Amino acid sequence: MSSSTCSNSTVKSHQNWLFVTVYSMVFLVGLTLNVTALVIFFRNTKSRSHTTMYMVNLAFADVLLVCTLPVRIYYHAGLGCLHQRVCDFAGVILLSNMYGSIFLLTCISFDRCVAVCFPLSSLVREGRKKAWCVCLGIWILTLGASLPIYLKPSNRNNSSIVHTMNMTMNTTRQCFGAFPTYATQAGVLASTIVFGFGIPLTVMIISSWGLIQALNKSTAAQTSELVDSGRIKRMIITNLAIFLLCFLPYHVILVLLHMFNNSSMSDSMLTVYRYSLMVACLNAMLDPLAYYFATETFRKKMVAEAVRKKCQINTHSSDGNNRSRTPLTT
Repeated sequence: MSSSTCSNSTVKSHQNWLFVTVYSMVFLVGLTLNVTALVIFFRNTKSRSHTTMYMVNLAFADVLLVCTLPVRIYYHAGLGCLHQRVCDFAGVILLSNMYGSIFLLTCISFDRCVAVCFPLSSLVREGRKKAWCVCLGIWILTLGASLPIYLKPSNRNNSSIVHTMNMTMNTTRQCFGAFPTYATQAGVLASTIVFGFGIPLTVMIISSWGLIQALNKSTAAQTSELVDSGRIKRMIITNLAIFLLCFLPYHVILVLLHMFNNSSMSDSMLTVYRYSLMVACLNAMLDPLAYYFATETFRKKMVAEAVRKKCQINTHSSDGNNRSRTPLTT
């Protein structure tokens, strides 16, 4: 049977309008905000900092993710079946974006922390100049780690999972409804939890704590009216909260799926797993709000860009009016 064929009943079983609604919202809002952020970043290359390098890559990763969401919307709307390769491609992009975002968000927090806590260190300054190397390494690592999940043949035809989930071969290949066999293997799961989530979370917590401590000790932050330390602290805490909101549920569910994969709870846990992936996708919409539009520097760049466009429009309009008023000569 072709991997793109299925029955009408299978198509109907995919329907979930909550998924359709949330994915549609993330697609529209996430694409608009991230493309806007990329335009602002690339139009202000002269003032680009080392942290901006991580932000550009984060925005690009989010754009890649939201561009695959129409595939998930089509699937969950029950409009028809998709070829397995299309589903696998969308899955690779989702996982690459998830862990790419985790590592990039960690780098942003760490970069901000060392820049504030060690502003005069030559070692820190030289290290921050390697941001593009770090970003390249993150892309290679995340893509390389995500591909085996979808390329390994045994992931699609695991007989124990078929027996446990009471599925036929046709339904185990139902695109985004498959059991995450490879990701819940003990060795893979341990590596994912430790290196893909635990260490980045620890670094983010320490970096956030370091930034808050630096603000508390800063005389300028306490006395200057130009530095709103309370607002900066709220932004730091918000960034950490968004990180936990988007990525903690997914990793908790992976552990639970590994623990209960042979029990009667497997079916319910698999449903929760799909919702945790949906929650992880919210990151593509929340990143721009937390890391770009929340910063005063970015807002100033955005206002400057809007003023520049308005001036261009007014100039073109003025030129057009002047040409229309030019008297005809014979």
